[in-house]
Amino acid sequence: MTSNGGNNKTTQASAEKPFKIGPPRGRRQPFNPFATHLIAALAEFVGTFMFLFMSYAGQLMALSQAGSFAGQSRTNSSETVLIIALAYGISLLVSVWAFYRISGGLFNPVVTLAFALCGKIHGHRALILFPTQLLASMVAGGLASALFPPPITWANTTLAPGVSVVRGLFIEMFLTSAFVFAILMLAGEKSKDTFIAPIGIGLALFAAEIAGVYYTGGSLNPARSLGPAVAGRSFPGYHWIYWLGPLLGALLASAFYYLVKFLRYEDVNPGQDSSRESSEV
Repeated sequence: MTSNGGNNKTTQASAEKPFKIGPPRGRRQPFNPFATHLIAALAEFVGTFMFLFMSYAGQLMALSQAGSFAGQSRTNSSETVLIIALAYGISLLVSVWAFYRISGGLFNPVVTLAFALCGKIHGHRALILFPTQLLASMVAGGLASALFPPPITWANTTLAPGVSVVRGLFIEMFLTSAFVFAILMLAGEKSKDTFIAPIGIGLALFAAEIAGVYYTGGSLNPARSLGPAVAGRSFPGYHWIYWLGPLLGALLASAFYYLVKFLRYEDVNPGQDSSRESSEV
């Protein structure tokens, strides 16, 4: 009797379990920290390359269609400025959306610095990503130079006539600060809308490019300026502003981020991240 009862229980238990095709699923061994950093670096390399290669290509096409000539990579056409801004904004949107689950989709040394300062990524990962992003920019610039007829120097970031080095520095600083702060709030602060953060990030770069492309080239990213400069072997004497300006902008954005966190911005307008159902309860 006991044996039959045990067999019945076994039969019932086996009947309740769904039948699965394939070998039993084993427990995945977690990656060690170094391996995760390498995977993130690989994603950042490919993502930065994809973002900048498509951006450089779009800029070269726009300037070529506008009738630019060698040594003159600037145009007075608002349509050309719009196309260039769209090229960078949409390229960043697509690249971030493709890679943000892997590495965060940073693609910019000063964004990486801001995320490290604000505790969004570990400092060790930031140190690995810095050279990765710079290397990817040089590869993107080199390939764009090899594939497209216009000279890659057309994609250089240069100052417009009448824009002094000091003005250019502060334009880069404040545009970068707005851009980086938008990224910190959209992607760094987790909310129910984080999954569409790439759209906001792409639009933020688009807006900054509209404002800055004509006056400074709209760098906001040392890697973006480095790629065509290395590929074209053309460094303007004020190239340093495209490093210092974005760096100062990232520091300013990080400081303001810490300020709003210290002031508990979540309590100023509560319920913004609640679902409709929870807000109605």
